[in-house]
Amino acid sequence: MRVPRNNQNNKSSLSSPGKKASSCEGEILHGKSINLSEIAHKRVELDFGGGDLTSDIGALLLREVEKQTGIIKAVTECIRDKRDQRYVRQQLESLIKQRVIQIGCGYEDGNDCNSLRHDPSMKMAAGREPISGDALASQPTMSRFENAISRKDLVRIGYAFANHFIASYREEPAIVVLDFDDTDDAVHGAQQLSLFNTYYGGYCYEPLHVYEGLSGRLITTILRPGKRTSSREVVAILSRLVPLLRSAWKETIIVFRGDSHFSAPETLKWLDDNGILYAIGQAKNSVLERLAQQTLLEARQLYSTTHRKVRLFDSFEYQAASWDKPRRVIVKAEITDRGENLRFVVTNIQNDEPQQTYDIIYCARGNMENNIKDHKLFLKSDRTSCTRFEANQFRLFLHSVAYILIHALRENLLKGTEFATATFATIRQRVLKIGALVRELKTKIKIHLPSSYPLKPLLERIGDIFKILRLSVNTA
Repeated sequence: MRVPRNNQNNKSSLSSPGKKASSCEGEILHGKSINLSEIAHKRVELDFGGGDLTSDIGALLLREVEKQTGIIKAVTECIRDKRDQRYVRQQLESLIKQRVIQIGCGYEDGNDCNSLRHDPSMKMAAGREPISGDALASQPTMSRFENAISRKDLVRIGYAFANHFIASYREEPAIVVLDFDDTDDAVHGAQQLSLFNTYYGGYCYEPLHVYEGLSGRLITTILRPGKRTSSREVVAILSRLVPLLRSAWKETIIVFRGDSHFSAPETLKWLDDNGILYAIGQAKNSVLERLAQQTLLEARQLYSTTHRKVRLFDSFEYQAASWDKPRRVIVKAEITDRGENLRFVVTNIQNDEPQQTYDIIYCARGNMENNIKDHKLFLKSDRTSCTRFEANQFRLFLHSVAYILIHALRENLLKGTEFATATFATIRQRVLKIGALVRELKTKIKIHLPSSYPLKPLLERIGDIFKILRLSVNTA
């Protein structure tokens, strides 16, 4: 059943008095109704004539978080706008806000810009009136924007991420842990610099993620061709990042952690020469296995006696043929009912017990897998489908901004709640995906949430925190 075009009574009563229905509302009102199963002998009809409703009012929470962090403004200032300003309708900051907040709310594809450009919550998140404000950018506009980014813009944005990370600390931290890891990003087109990777079994990129290991804060993400990160690349990144950290923090201890393919001779030498502590996985070889033989024999004897899981640790000096000097290597000999597991870690941390270095320092890097999962799986940061490599790097940066916002929301506003350690998917589903009625009046905007919304106390708590933050800014 279609709503007659000339029936004024069918216009949503939820619209603001005296305002014309928006163009998108007109389209919705003329949508097709859907018949569902009867309930209590009553026919159930579903239609799209609800008026100015949104299903993502949590986008405004991300907007408030961004106002506190300033990350979108920092990224915007890195981009040189070469457009003829006489014909510009979508400003750079608005474009970035639109794209980032849509990503945060689960709309990771550029095509989503078309269906959400009239959404009240998305318009408000970008700083526009929810009903009377201009529509947001369309997919073609967003695509042109992403493909106009230059390499110099990307370099400036990379430094902006590092500076934002430093500014996220109120005081100098005692220790900062740099967790490096790469992951696969499968491609299905003719993207520049995508390569066939035999390990992952297809064409891909292999972006490098860098997080602070104690807090999970993102430092940077770098799109790379589909091959393992080389020591030259790692040293190039560290030689830019570490001076920034040390210029801001004179006393902070810096620790580097990585998997075994990061223990290249050039990387180890650079870390030693620059006073960086490290705990890095070390690949097995016949020499290491021979040096660990005694520890493994003791583990076997203990397991044969107890028939329970055994974990023994030891350390020794070892120098590979390509190394410039001997280094401390920690060995873990583990035996369970599944078999033997021999692992090695190279480190320049000398005073700790081997098990403490392995379990507390090295194994804690496993949390980085959760960070990458939030970034890649839940924020869909593998949507690198542009042809230009620079455009795909910029897309990765946009997803990284979304990561920063949701991580800040979890770290600061959800601390002490049931969502303090929740995944981004849970936070989006429970905290951001909120249906609401939006009314735009002459002097204010009113947003009505469902009376039965189960997380009302949580939103009230978040609102109180934002109020205190705004007052502190105004009185500063």
